[in-house]
Amino acid sequence: MGKFILAIFLCMMVFLTIPGMAQEESQKVTKKETKKETKKKEKKEEKKEAPAISDTIDNILLEQQWSFGVHINTNGWGLKFRKGRNLAALKQFMWEMEFTTYKSAKEIRTVNPNYSDSKSYFYGKMNTVYFLRGGIGFQHILNRKPYWGGVQLSYLYYGGFSLGIAKPVYLFIITQSNATDFVITQQRYNPDLHFPENIYGRGAYLTGIQNIGLHPGIYAKGGLEFEFGTKSRAIQALEIGAILDYSPIAISIMAYNPKQSLFLTAYLSFSFGKRYNK
Repeated sequence: MGKFILAIFLCMMVFLTIPGMAQEESQKVTKKETKKETKKKEKKEEKKEAPAISDTIDNILLEQQWSFGVHINTNGWGLKFRKGRNLAALKQFMWEMEFTTYKSAKEIRTVNPNYSDSKSYFYGKMNTVYFLRGGIGFQHILNRKPYWGGVQLSYLYYGGFSLGIAKPVYLFIITQSNATDFVITQQRYNPDLHFPENIYGRGAYLTGIQNIGLHPGIYAKGGLEFEFGTKSRAIQALEIGAILDYSPIAISIMAYNPKQSLFLTAYLSFSFGKRYNK
């Protein structure tokens, strides 16, 4: 009898233990499935986000760069080209070439009111002046753009060779051939002979190009560059600063004014370009 009761007790224990074990096993399976599903979701989200990240993040250190820009200044406008490389993480060595116009602040456009078809000109202007510059410089990065984009601020300084180009101004001049007839001829402007009454208008642009004067000198430049955008490979930047040109051979721009050897301008420029590795 005692053996019979013991057998019944053991059977009851087995029946009670099996459901608990089955529940534990099902919980383990459920946990494993949940972990797998979570990992799959994370991988899908990473795949979805990957293209957006690759479009905006580029943490590779790019050693070379070039840029082309246009600028306006207090005395004209110009074009520039730069190329350079990194010397350190926050320092760049650059060389540049620039072409710019230079106008006197005293230039005033006028016309001869005695002739309805006369051409406008700048009275008193002796020479049209341009500058061709070539130099080297350094740019120091103060802060890099965040990975999501933003503004990178740098300060820069350049110096080098400057060539002043002075093209003489030619005008159409009214001269009297006889008592009743007048002729119009193209002449180089002479403030002692040409006055508002006998100036008909400006001459052809290329007239007198053979009489161009060259004025070699030096220049110095300092400024701040604000580079913006979301990609480090592409350059888009605004730059503000000042340029000082010096020529030992003074240039005459306006009549009745002293010749100039120093030419100071403030400028604002926009540049675009590319960074790359060889």
